[in-house]
Amino acid sequence: MSKSGYNHLDNTLLWKITGNGLKRPSYLFGTMHVLCAEDATVSDSLKYVIRNCDQIYFELDMDNLGETLGALKYIRMNNGTKLSELLTPAEYAKVEAYFKQNSLPLSMFNRVKPFFISSLIGEKMMECSGQEGGSFLSQKNGMEELIMQEGKQYNKEIKGLETTEFQASIFDSIPYEKQAKDLVTYIDSIDTYKAATLEMVKAYREQNLEELDSLSNKSDPGMEADYMDLLLYSRNRHWVDQMPALMKENCLLFAVGAGHLPGEQGVINLLRKKGFKVTPMKNIGNSKNTESL
Repeated sequence: MSKSGYNHLDNTLLWKITGNGLKRPSYLFGTMHVLCAEDATVSDSLKYVIRNCDQIYFELDMDNLGETLGALKYIRMNNGTKLSELLTPAEYAKVEAYFKQNSLPLSMFNRVKPFFISSLIGEKMMECSGQEGGSFLSQKNGMEELIMQEGKQYNKEIKGLETTEFQASIFDSIPYEKQAKDLVTYIDSIDTYKAATLEMVKAYREQNLEELDSLSNKSDPGMEADYMDLLLYSRNRHWVDQMPALMKENCLLFAVGAGHLPGEQGVINLLRKKGFKVTPMKNIGNSKNTESL
């Protein structure tokens, strides 16, 4: 056991869940929502799991158009609040200048929750190269999309551990003023955040969950402990409370953000505390040894 009270994690994104009365194993995979296309690949081990599981659970049911489109109505701030009302004129001008510099029309985002604007900036910061010798249009993929495409080939049912309404309620718990000020801090420290994003992608490529956990904890100075609990830990608990009943009869693949897996309050440790055996699996491109999965 480590100082922090949970076992050291091997470097892999793919984990097998057994024991505690399960008739068949289930699996856990750490995703990254946005990656450069060359970094977003489905390993042979993961393909095998997708092919042999009964259902795939993401954070949200990505196969439900109602859920996907429903997210759009939750992006806007309640009561017609505008970003320009939450910031001083100088702060708003700073945000506006950043948007102009990056060819983004801020007027389109004036009523959008600042948290989503920060996410958009984070996504744009990830510069992806095209072919050798030049950079074409940024090619980006999320691991979720790739897993879903793979699952569709085998007619796998796609489900979600949360609804868009539930996710929206989380973001609405963080005051809009706080979100807006964090957006300004984000823009002020953009180079620091960009470096942190690149480090996180590197850790993800190396499948180093503990490094990812460490980077997540230090990369967002504006994220106080109570908000960290709201966005990460309470959601982990919510998922792990559902998982035993879902896994009881079926072989499932749970594919959620990799940042949710490590740590004392991470999904892996929470499942172990419930009596499940969670073991690392090789997650490499051409693993031929899939019989023991």
